[in-house]
Amino acid sequence: MLFKSLEFKLLNGHKVKITDIPVLEEDNQYRFLVQIRLQTFLSKITSQKHPNDVYSFRDYLKKSIKWPDYEAIYQPVILKHNA
Repeated sequence: MLFKSLEFKLLNGHKVKITDIPVLEEDNQYRFLVQIRLQTFLSKITSQKHPNDVYSFRDYLKKSIKWPDYEAIYQPVILKHNA
């Protein structure tokens, strides 16, 4: 699975980085869920007076969605026969 990170500056000049954002295929059923949760997470961060420097999107999703959905998004790719 591929992950991306997002780095931006707030209006006050504070630099914030969000890591562990999954890159999903266009036909993946969880793509819309991840996009909406990312937008919600960004608005939550920007509304804080003193945000942290680094956030993990994986940790946020772990707390905010149901466990079966979380496992389906972040499922490890199991290689067969050591391929």
